Amino acid sequence: MAVLTRTELLKEIKKGRIKITDFDEKYLGPASYDLRLDDKFRVFRKDVKKFDVTEQADHKKITKLVTVETIVVKPGEIIHGITKETITLPEDICGRLEGRSRFARLGLLVHVTAGFMQPGISNQQVLEIINLSPIPLTLHAGTRICQFVFERCEGEAKYQGKFSSQKAP
Repeated sequence: MAVLTRTELLKEIKKGRIKITDFDEKYLGPASYDLRLDDKFRVFRKDVKKFDVTEQADHKKITKLVTVETIVVKPGEIIHGITKETITLPEDICGRLEGRSRFARLGLLVHVTAGFMQPGISNQQVLEIINLSPIPLTLHAGTRICQFVFERCEGEAKYQGKFSSQKAP
């Protein structure tokens, strides 16, 4: 696999093979595209005392959805956010979500795990956000919170799993 540079990304976007809702060239870096934080978050419910982690586990049973322009993440707290943009990929391009160093230096991890995005996706990206700093951090909807790195695959495949059409964290 090879990472697509700005020039290659623009070619793929102009051909319509890669689609990014509300695409803005100013968010395009040398080899990635910055994604903005939406105003939908999942926060953990305080009334759940224990939860069994199994293949059938459903995070919605222990979290609640909130829609706010700003949210405070306490030290050690994890929340789910979602990107404002929907990304649609062809069956020969996949990608990775990566944090931005400016936020990592504050102790904010914006995508803890499951950063690989399958070829053929067409959805918003859920972010597992954790505050590792010793102070509360306030997040604002619209902030360029992470970056998407695009890679060309050898062969073609299409993700059709559980989260293939996610629109909320």
